[in-house]
Amino acid sequence: MTAIARDRADPDMRRGACPALSAPMMTGDGLLARVPLTAAIAPEQLADLCRLAMRHGNGMIDISARGNLQIRGLSETSAPRLEAEVRAMDLPLRDGLAVEVPPLAGEDATEIAGPRPLADAIRDRARDLQGLAPKTSVIVDGAGRLRLSGLIADIRLVAAEADGEIRWKILLGGTEASGRVFNVFAETQAIEATVSLLEKLASLGSDARGRDIASALPVNDFTAATVSPFTLHPLSDGTFATGIGPAFGQTHAENLIALCNEATRLDIRTVKPALDHSLLFSGSQATCRTLTAFAADTGFVTSSTDPRGHIAACTGRPACRSGTIATHEIATRAAAECTDLLDGSFKLHVSGCPKGCAHPQATALTLCGMPDHVSLVASAKASGQPFASIAFADTNATLRRLADLVRSERRSGENSAACLARIGPDRLRQAAIPG
Repeated sequence: MTAIARDRADPDMRRGACPALSAPMMTGDGLLARVPLTAAIAPEQLADLCRLAMRHGNGMIDISARGNLQIRGLSETSAPRLEAEVRAMDLPLRDGLAVEVPPLAGEDATEIAGPRPLADAIRDRARDLQGLAPKTSVIVDGAGRLRLSGLIADIRLVAAEADGEIRWKILLGGTEASGRVFNVFAETQAIEATVSLLEKLASLGSDARGRDIASALPVNDFTAATVSPFTLHPLSDGTFATGIGPAFGQTHAENLIALCNEATRLDIRTVKPALDHSLLFSGSQATCRTLTAFAADTGFVTSSTDPRGHIAACTGRPACRSGTIATHEIATRAAAECTDLLDGSFKLHVSGCPKGCAHPQATALTLCGMPDHVSLVASAKASGQPFASIAFADTNATLRRLADLVRSERRSGENSAACLARIGPDRLRQAAIPG
C-alpha cells in the first residue's frame, strides 16, 4: 500500500462525538440518543419507537441527513430505560464502526454490485480496532439508483465495472465528488486496503480523519446526477419504495405514529430511515402512492421540488445548547417566501452555530448564528468568512432581498447556485445591507 502522510493544513472545526443509544449526548432539550438501524423494520416497530420517545423523552424525533433516527429530550434517568426497551425490541442495530450502504442496497436492480457483504466484512474486521475518531465513517456504495454520493465519508468504496469484472474504487475524505482517489481493487483487496487505512487513521490519533491522509492524492472525477429519495423507487422484486420525510428532519412522535398507522393499514411492509432526512416505505406501487398522498396532506416532505427539502437546518435554539438562532422558524419562512431561490441547485444552510452540523460541506449560501448576530457566508462552510453580518431580527428580510437579487440577475438557463457564484460576495453584501 502507498505510504500516506497526514496533512494538518486544514484543521477544520471538529463537531464532537456522535450520540449513541448507550452514550446519549447532552443538548439544549436534554439528552439525545441515536437508534442506529442497519436494515428496514416494520411500520409498527417504528411506531413503537415513537411511543418510547414520548414515554422517555420529549417526543421529538430527528431523521438525520445520513438517515439516523434520533430521540430527543431524555434525562439521566430515562435514557438507560430507553436503551433497555429498544434493545428488547430485537431491532437490527449497528454495533461498532459506522459502515454505511445505500438504503436500497440489495433491492436495487441498477446497482453494479451489492455492497452489503463488503460492508459486513469491513465492519467485522474493524470491530476491535481502537483509537478512531468518534465520527469515523466508511461508505460502501454499489453505484445504484439511490447513492450516498453527497455524504461525507472518511473512506468510500464505490463499485465500478471494467472488462466484465467488478472493482471497488477507494476514495478518502469528502463527498464522492470531492474525495481523493486512493486506488482501485478487486473485492478481497478492497477489504484489506480499507482495514489498513482504518489502522493508519487509528495510529494517527483520535482526531484523524480520511481527509488528513488524502492531500497528495488526485480528486475523484465524478459528475453523475443524483436521485432524490423523495420519489417512487422501483425495487428488484417488483415492489416500490417511496420517500417521505419530516420537514427539516424533525417532527413529533405523534405525527410519525399517524404515518406508520396509515402505512400499516395500507399493508406497507417495511420502513427505513434514509439519506436526506427521509424515510423509505416499501410496498406496492398503489399503496406507496396512497401513503405519499396521506403524508403530503399531513405536512411531510414528499417531493424533490418541495422547497423545504432544499434547506439544511439544524435543530437550533433552544433545543441545541450551541444554537443561537431559531433555525426552523427561519427555514419555514424561507421556504414560503423564497421559492425561486430554492430551486434544488444548492442547499440553503441555516446553521445555529459555526459548527455547521446540518451541512458540513460548503454550499452556495449559509445563514450562520453567532452570539450577537447572523453571519452570511457564500460558497463556503458555516465557519467560513462571512460577506455580511446582520441582526437576528433582519434575517428573513435579508434573505428575501438576496432572493430578489438572484431573481433579477439570473440568466437564461442559469440556476440559483450558479447565479449566486457569479454575483459574488461584494454584490451580495450590497443587497444584504442596503444603503
